[in-house]
Amino acid sequence: MTTTVSIRLPDEIVEELDSMASSLERSKTFIIRKAIESYLQEYVDYLIALDRLRDKDDEIISSDEMRERLGL
Repeated sequence: MTTTVSIRLPDEIVEELDSMASSLERSKTFIIRKAIESYLQEYVDYLIALDRLRDKDDEIISSDEMRERLGL
């Protein structure tokens, strides 16, 4: 199932989108959908990292200690 969503974009973004769609031989809808999917996944990862950063009980170790624990 899909839903139509309308947005207003600055002309410069639309020009870049048109150019990208043409060079990739993909529709603008495809590119916008992939960009939103990527953004949402990155945002979820960001929220997880932020929660871990704010967790006072989470142990913080140096990169050297992490390498040692991983046997690198």
